[in-house]
Amino acid sequence: MLKQKILIAVTALTLGAAATTAAAESVTFGVQAPITGQYANEGQGIEKAVRLLARQLNEKGGLLGKDVKVVACDDEGKATQAALCGRDLSNQDVFAVIGSYTSGATAASQPIFARANILQTSDGTAEQLTQHGYKLFFRNAPPNSAEAAFTGEYLVKAKQYKRIAIIADHSSFAKGLGEAVTASVKKEGGNIVYNGFITAGSQDYRSVLTTIKSKNPDVIYFSGYYSDGGLIRSQEKALGIDADFVGGDANQNVKFGELAGKAAMGSVIINVPAPENLPYPEAKSFLNDYNAAYGENPPSIFTLTNADGMRAIVKAVQETNSFDPSDVATYLHSLRDFPGFTGPLGFDDKGERLGSAFQAFEIQGDGSYKTVYPAN
Repeated sequence: MLKQKILIAVTALTLGAAATTAAAESVTFGVQAPITGQYANEGQGIEKAVRLLARQLNEKGGLLGKDVKVVACDDEGKATQAALCGRDLSNQDVFAVIGSYTSGATAASQPIFARANILQTSDGTAEQLTQHGYKLFFRNAPPNSAEAAFTGEYLVKAKQYKRIAIIADHSSFAKGLGEAVTASVKKEGGNIVYNGFITAGSQDYRSVLTTIKSKNPDVIYFSGYYSDGGLIRSQEKALGIDADFVGGDANQNVKFGELAGKAAMGSVIINVPAPENLPYPEAKSFLNDYNAAYGENPPSIFTLTNADGMRAIVKAVQETNSFDPSDVATYLHSLRDFPGFTGPLGFDDKGERLGSAFQAFEIQGDGSYKTVYPAN
């Protein structure tokens, strides 16, 4: 009996040591994204990009010799589920988290990752995400304020619209962007004839659009997501509203065209360049690799901004030769002109992205994007 107990104890110690060694030989990146739900293709694109980057790193020997692993948590784009993901990923001892896609979901998980000393990078553009003092948080896409300034200039100065209608939904992202665009349009001297809200996901926007029609706008600007934007554009045309459509960055998704149908043609979306329009060799190479791996192109530019977030963290680890989150964050705060897929990338002392020029691009008949402002 004594020998049996000794054998069990030795076996337990051996297994424990093996587990510790395995953990020491790997590093885990978490993905928090809407893998199901109305923004599912965005979340799936983010997860695919992270897994592809991890595989490419492992083919080259890993990260500082460690095997790179990926675990994902589906937050469905919802704050409640995002908080659960925060706890779940923290309990899995992830080194860094890529995501989430929506500002609301990102905000719900931010304090959890901050307390757990976990790096996080997200494309959420709500202003407040970088105003909490979380030293390990980095935004991989430009904020609402930068997009709004460009949008106001485009609507008022470039297009010289005289009667502007603005629609948002009640999400923190869309509401914040809508308010920022409203302020920018007014600053540029523009005339807003309607400013209101829809309920995201309600599918039928004819009541709001009928009210807007009575205001005789020459453009409708929508700050929300593609899942609503495509339907708004389709229903706008069906109601005979003779107004241009301009969408904020979250409308830049292949599903917008599917939802809008023929009405998609001529719609304008404001964002950093679409994936197929990126001029950088790093982006072109990764897009080829992504298509080869998954048999499809990324659903939107946010697949690549999140990939850039992970790539920046990897660069920081390699340059500091450290997996200490504080060391990595210190390096990232001073990062400048990193050759990102989405353009030169850096971060300020608040974790705000530096770099990225906005464009207005028009959807063509074949679904492709043509840059219409600024002129090439």
